[in-house]
Amino acid sequence: MKQFVLGLLVLLIVSCGTGKTDRAAKDSVKEKYANQIKPEDLKEHVYLLSSDILEGRKTGEKRQEMAVNYFTAYYDHIGLLAPTTYPEYTQEIPVTYFENKSSGPSENVLAFVQGSQFPNEVVVISAHYDHLGMKDDEVYNGADDNASGSSALMELAQSFQLAKKQGNGPKRSILFLHLTGEEIGLYGSQFYIENPVFSLDSTVVDLNIDMVGRVDEAHMDKKDYIYLIGSNRLSSDLHKLSEKANKQFTNLKLDYTYNELNDPYKYYERSDHYNFAKNNIPVIFYFNGTHEDYHQITDTADKIDFDLLALRTQLVFYTAWEIANREDRLVLDEK
Repeated sequence: MKQFVLGLLVLLIVSCGTGKTDRAAKDSVKEKYANQIKPEDLKEHVYLLSSDILEGRKTGEKRQEMAVNYFTAYYDHIGLLAPTTYPEYTQEIPVTYFENKSSGPSENVLAFVQGSQFPNEVVVISAHYDHLGMKDDEVYNGADDNASGSSALMELAQSFQLAKKQGNGPKRSILFLHLTGEEIGLYGSQFYIENPVFSLDSTVVDLNIDMVGRVDEAHMDKKDYIYLIGSNRLSSDLHKLSEKANKQFTNLKLDYTYNELNDPYKYYERSDHYNFAKNNIPVIFYFNGTHEDYHQITDTADKIDFDLLALRTQLVFYTAWEIANREDRLVLDEK
């Protein structure tokens, strides 16, 4: 009897240890790819996208096209697929769609990693890349708004693509979506919603990254924060998952100030995630808040905190990883 009890005790210890080992191994895999998101790589992207050469990336203008070429060359270089419906990575939007707010046509940029188990379910990660262009011969560089988010999106794509190459690709497909026309009225995201690569019914979530490289006045004493907007508006499941991912891996202060229903700034309605939310798709808007350089010529790359940008981007990575790899699709709250 003693031998039986001892054997059972050993079995229980081994079983418990194996469970912990499995969890640790899975966490180690996630961390491996999250750690591919590096401040120096983000810095390279931000400095290029917000350089004077691109003249502020105004929707429909020639220098915005240079940003598009940068994205597409990058995705082709790392071997990331383009959707079959847009083999050149670009979703063209005619000038007429912009209701006289653009001087020319423009395009969204789309790249994706195909899921292994649920390929027809898609996690969208988005960021707009347009800005204000030039006024009176001065460039509105838009380093924080939104070269920061655009650069984060590129590094997220690189990390998930590496995971895919090494046999650790996501169960659900992930669409990396660079959006145009945000500054003039969320036109790029509206066009995508009207012309989706994946049906809206198959779209699991939109994680939208818009201004994530700076610190606002309210957080000068503790900069390791990020505002989250919308995480609990449509799916409590998403909100809990987001909180858990942050607590386990990045430990940022998650600030929900602008998620209040009575937010006087109405940020929930002011970036591209809103067009997804209007179609009952759960969203999170990642945002550092405004600062004195918001929409000014002084929003330049030298003011970006690249270590903080990397940490915030890693939070998006961990959240997307969990959504893309769990067995069950995110649950919508009952209306």
